[in-house]
Amino acid sequence: MSPEGLPLTDAAPPPGRGRPGPVPATPRQRLMLAGGVIGVVVLGLWMFSAILTPFVLAACVAYFLDPLATRLSRIGLPRGLSAFLLVLLLALAALLAVLLLYPLVVSQIGVLLARLPGYIARIGQAVREALLAFEEHAGPEVVDARLRELVVSQAGAMIAFLGTAATRLIGGGFALFNVFTLLIVTPVVAFYLLRDWQRIMARLEGWMPRKSAATMSQLALEMDRVLSAWLRGQLLCCLALGVFYAVGLSAIGLELGVMVGLIAGFLSFIPYVGTLTGFVIALLLATGQWGTWGGAFAVCAVFMVGQALEGYVIYPRLLGDRVELHAVWVIFALFAGGIAFGFLGVLLAVPMAAAVGVLARHFLRRYLASPLYLDPPRATRAIEPPRPGP
Repeated sequence: MSPEGLPLTDAAPPPGRGRPGPVPATPRQRLMLAGGVIGVVVLGLWMFSAILTPFVLAACVAYFLDPLATRLSRIGLPRGLSAFLLVLLLALAALLAVLLLYPLVVSQIGVLLARLPGYIARIGQAVREALLAFEEHAGPEVVDARLRELVVSQAGAMIAFLGTAATRLIGGGFALFNVFTLLIVTPVVAFYLLRDWQRIMARLEGWMPRKSAATMSQLALEMDRVLSAWLRGQLLCCLALGVFYAVGLSAIGLELGVMVGLIAGFLSFIPYVGTLTGFVIALLLATGQWGTWGGAFAVCAVFMVGQALEGYVIYPRLLGDRVELHAVWVIFALFAGGIAFGFLGVLLAVPMAAAVGVLARHFLRRYLASPLYLDPPRATRAIEPPRPGP
């Protein structure tokens, strides 16, 4: 009799004797599993891209706040309460920023609309004077009066179009998002994801194929390291650059310096795009405001100092060598994601770029350690001289 009171003949056979072991998966099954998962993800993004934005935003918030929630849990605060407090503090900070910045941005938009005709006239006059000076040095056969007037008129039309487009975009930017989605759905979903983040990650890890679970967990940790370093460091860099450019441009007397600084800081998550965009806008506004090239030199000085701080202080301190995402790869991922899925694609671009980069480095290491790379070249036979005939 067994300890449970059952006959020994009815007891389960010990492992390895009567019970068959698990059947190993075939390469075809592994390929079908990988293809099915990728296909489901792509199909889901394509079908539900119109409603996924608040959920992706909530996931980004939960991912960003997870380390803080973990630290609060370690000191004895319940995970649910820490998640609620962190999401509430973040929502209050965002609301405070909107209440403080929105009137300022609206007032700057009003200044731009009021001063735009004068800006266009001064920029056209500055361009005309520059072309006249170039005509004196190069000769009338290179730059004539018709070409000069054409350039001036087209420059004025372009400035007018950019000014009206920028004011419409900034003034109606919040209309692009659903207010209910931003204010209600995103914080609620972020709270639930942050509260259950550890359990969700553990459940996903438990679903990994047992044969490759260790490798996949290591790759996931590497993706998390790269992505967290880029995301948190880049957000701090954007904030620091936005504050510096807003203060610097306002200090030299640029009327719309705050708006230009915020635009440059916000777009700095795209490498080099934020700085170049802010520099061009500030240069045009300075020329339109003062009508001379002296303001342009002051703008150049501000952005040169900003680039020095960005290259030698901000990025080395906040990002350092932890981020293994090349600037060209990030720019390509952002534009590709935007074209494929719009704003949702922009949100998913950097995580996907980080994941693809980690996988590419993993398979490259395997390739460099495989016989495909280490296989030595064939030994070439020495060419023997022809033997003399009999």
